[in-house]
This record gives sequence, structure tokens and C-alpha cells, in this order.
Amino acid sequence: MNVVILGFGGQGKSSLAYWQKREDNITVADSNADIPLPDGVSGKLGADYIADLDQYDTIVRTPIIHPSQILRANPENPNILEKVTSNTNEFFRVCPTKNIIGVTGTKGKGTTCTLIAKMLESSGHKTHLIGNIGTPPLELIDQIGPDDWVVIELANFQLIDLKYSPHIAVCVMVEPEHLDWHEDEEEYISAKQQLFIHQSEDDFAIYFAGNENSEEIASASEGRLVGYMGEHGANVRGDREIGVENQKICDTSEIKLIGKHNWQNICAAITAFWQIDKNVDAIRQVVTTMTNLPYRIELVREINGVKFYNDSFSTAPGSCKAAINALVEPKVVIIGGRDRMLDLGTLCQEIIKNSQSIRKILLIGESSARVSGELEQAGYGNFTVTGSKDISEIVKLAQSFAKSGDAVVLSPAFPSFDMFKNFQERGDKFNESVNKL
Repeated sequence: MNVVILGFGGQGKSSLAYWQKREDNITVADSNADIPLPDGVSGKLGADYIADLDQYDTIVRTPIIHPSQILRANPENPNILEKVTSNTNEFFRVCPTKNIIGVTGTKGKGTTCTLIAKMLESSGHKTHLIGNIGTPPLELIDQIGPDDWVVIELANFQLIDLKYSPHIAVCVMVEPEHLDWHEDEEEYISAKQQLFIHQSEDDFAIYFAGNENSEEIASASEGRLVGYMGEHGANVRGDREIGVENQKICDTSEIKLIGKHNWQNICAAITAFWQIDKNVDAIRQVVTTMTNLPYRIELVREINGVKFYNDSFSTAPGSCKAAINALVEPKVVIIGGRDRMLDLGTLCQEIIKNSQSIRKILLIGESSARVSGELEQAGYGNFTVTGSKDISEIVKLAQSFAKSGDAVVLSPAFPSFDMFKNFQERGDKFNESVNKL
């Protein structure tokens, strides 16, 4: 059988390792004509790498490639997508356990997945944490046993053509994003629904009660719907405690994760875990000890009473709003990046609402002109357009505005691609600059 792997990034390399063990004729297709390939692997490299795919029996799509790109590049075969699979689809097809928990949403997926995995481990379940959080699904396939649990983070890029659903599907907060990749918001929501649409009545669909998009996405399921932050799943009670059913888990003051938005993620994780195991001690141990993941309001360092936080994972306005609310002390907020033309109205409103606790907004990147214009139009003027692409200069400028007891937070609200390779590089450069102060 002839197999072609479209895209040779992290998932592409993982897919190659998997299919090399099973098939003889493997081709790697990538837009980079100079990419080095392993011995015995054919190459289809350059600008036309997605064209002429009908010669292959199986086409392995990597997440960044939209299925419509494949259709447009192969007009002679309107049924070409029937040959398309992915690292994620193949994982679900061959996984030896049905004990799979899949998590999607706009922001909060990684934290929720990590919480669930830690709860399962704390309760004695052998658990594998995979997916968009860092480990391609097929990379661990040979390590998974029939009684193990798998927690998999899935973004819309993996979900758009998913043909399977997990036993427990979780949808955290959803708001419009990635509209530069999707045709429209409807397609974005539809992609998320693929996590739920193949469920049976024996499965569970966990959703954020009160978040209209999350409710709509979970409604595609044939399984049992359980809403968290509502009356049936875990919820926050009067801002004082977190509980599920008639069981108190902990006081909110005991939680180490920064930000009330993380209370929602905790409730999502508890609700998913509760369908499997009602070990309150395991839940409490995880909820009261886990701290923020890297790049997610991560405390980097304190210098002369000023705390520096790395929230580089903030690639949409909603996550920046969450960071502004999470840090109650006076703060300098660094905002900006590649502009995908998402609506900034609610972010501007949040900045104005919190203006008494904002020392300064520093605007960076290609989005600076639009953000500054919208802030001015909203009547807010306490910002500086840095005009700099040097993150160390930006960090020093932020430090100059901060006083002892303040915070400096990089919470860009935009992707990184105008100045950096990805959000990890942006965050790492920020950390390096802070540690050099």
C-alpha cells in the first residue's frame, strides 16, 4: 500500500514512525523543498506537494492542512478525502482501550486535561496524557494497555475530520477563534462537534453550562449530557468552595491555579473524573496542589517586588481578559501579535473596567495599530505602542512602568507568528529576557 504523509512537522514525524513499521512504500510530502528525509523514504517536496495525491492509497493529513486544501489541489478526484486519515484518526482506530477522555474548547483544554490525568493517576489508574498538549497520539500507542486510561487534548485542526468519539467527551469554554483557518464560525463549531457526534448512549458528554457554544457542541452527542458550572456537574458555590453533587471538594482559597477561569477548568475536570471514579481525596489532592502550566499565567520570577508572568499561550482576546481578571494587583500588560481580525470589543471593555489596576498597556507586533485605534475609540488612552521587535527591550520598558507589588504579564491576545515561530518561542524569549534583568 502506498502511503503519503502530508506535512513533516512533529505529528508528521510521529506518523512516519508509525506507518514505517506497517507499510513499505512511504512518501513524505512537504512544502519545504530542502527538508532532510530519512533513508528509504520518498519525497514529494515543494510548492505542489498537496497536488496529484490520487496515486496514493492512504493520505495522512497533519493538523495544519485543511481538508479543503487537499480537495482544491486535486480537482480530478472529488472523492479524494475518502483516502484521508490522520495521526488522531488512526489512534482512535487502533487504540487497545476504550477508556478515552477527549477534551476540546478554545482555551483551558491543556489545564483541564492535565487535571483529569492527575486525578486518574492519584486514584491509581494507569494514565496516558497525549494530543495537542505535546505528545502526538500514535507516539505512545504501543505503551497503552486495555485497562489503561487515555486523556487526549484535541484542537479543531485534529477534529475537523475525526471519525470517532471518546467514551467521555469534554467541551470547555468556546468562543470564536482560528477564523483565519476555518471558512467561518459555523465550521469552527462543527469541527468541535466531531468529538461528540460519534458517541453512543453509553458515553458521556461534558459541557460548560451557560456557555452557548459549548452547549451547542455537546448537543451533537447521543450520550448522557452533564453540564459543569450548573446543577448536575461540579460547580463553584458562592465563590467560596467547589463541590459536586452533595460533596464539597475544597475551598477556593486552597486552589493554587491562578485565576477564576481555572475554577471552571477544575469543575470540568472533576465532572469528567466523577463519571469514572468518585475518589474525593484524589480530586482534592490534585486541585489543591496543581499550579499553572507553562505559558499560562506562569510565574517566571519576582524582581524588587514585581512579579513577571508568562501568558504566551494567550492567542485570543478571551484569554487576555482572563489574565487581566486573574491578576488583581496593579499590572503592566503586554498585548499584541499576528492580527487575525477577531473582535476586540469585549477585551477593550475589560481593560476599561480594570483601568484602576492597569499601570500601562504595552502594544507590540502587527496588531498594534488596530488595538490602539480600538482603545482610543473606546475612550482609553493609557497605552504605549512600543514599535519594537526586541522582546528584551519590551520587557525592560514594562519593568520601568511597574512598582513594587505590581505584576508584569505577557498576555498577547494574538498569535505569535509576526515576531516568533510559535507561542513557545515567544514565551521562552520572554522568560530569557526576564531572567536577564
